[in-house]
Amino acid sequence: MLLPAKNEVARQLRRYRMWERVMLAAPADRAARDHFEDSGYTLCVLMGKRCAREAVAAAERYLQTTLPAYLQEQTGQTRKSRAVPHGPPSERRSAAGW
Repeated sequence: MLLPAKNEVARQLRRYRMWERVMLAAPADRAARDHFEDSGYTLCVLMGKRCAREAVAAAERYLQTTLPAYLQEQTGQTRKSRAVPHGPPSERRSAAGW
């Protein structure tokens, strides 16, 4: 899984929050709304989420945790579950038939 640099996520999150404040202060300002929506879309792309709310939450978690902890949270795996499962023996047999 590729993840963006934390400094870029922090920068985009600050940008999103700034445009959110501007848009809430002047809801009729179409340019402010456009910038706000663009910054939300950028966070969605960076964090691999479908909506800005999820992207903001993911960005905040990403910035507050270590990379391994974030990856584990996103994949829902523990160290045990990442182990290679023991499957049936190989179909290949030795020349002696064992």
